[in-house]
Amino acid sequence: MQIVCLDLEGVLVPEIWIAFSKRTGIVEFSRTTRDEPDYDKLMRYRLALLRQHGLKLADIQAVIAAMAPLDGARDFLDGLRQRFQVVILSDTFYEFADPLMHQLGRPTLFCHRLIVDGEGFVADYKLRQPDQKRQAVNALKSLNFKVIAAGDSYNDTGMLQAADAGFFIHPPENIVAQFPQFAVHRDYASLRASIDAAAQRLAG
Repeated sequence: MQIVCLDLEGVLVPEIWIAFSKRTGIVEFSRTTRDEPDYDKLMRYRLALLRQHGLKLADIQAVIAAMAPLDGARDFLDGLRQRFQVVILSDTFYEFADPLMHQLGRPTLFCHRLIVDGEGFVADYKLRQPDQKRQAVNALKSLNFKVIAAGDSYNDTGMLQAADAGFFIHPPENIVAQFPQFAVHRDYASLRASIDAAAQRLAG
């Protein structure tokens, strides 16, 4: 029994905060988990920026509504689901992800929740659980699944380390240099080949 776990942003869809940065012209929003490994520090920084500029959840959702998956992502995901169960493990939020999940054919998504105040400002966030990607992989392994995982950023490395096989897809070079144990892929075809090879090895 095998299952594939994938990150969302940077793997299947563009980075939401980078798209928001481009739309608003506020360069500080382009900082992501590729730049800051401390997720709580990064989110506190983002929440302060939103408040500083008077931007609400609806402003972010308007940007997301105009976004589309990365080229080839839907075909890659559909192909995987013909052979494997697939779970998306993301540090995004359900309040952000829904339009993108619709475009990807509604894969299973584990992520977090936002806390929005009465005026529509994002007041806080609630983690599904700390280190949720690693925890999810460990939970799936406890159910006797063999787990194959792929991601692109600092916050994916725990998931990749916990998985029976872990791969990078579209990672920045600074992260590749810090985690040389994970094979790097720059396109979906090569990642799919590595996933299939890992599945065959794990089935042996």
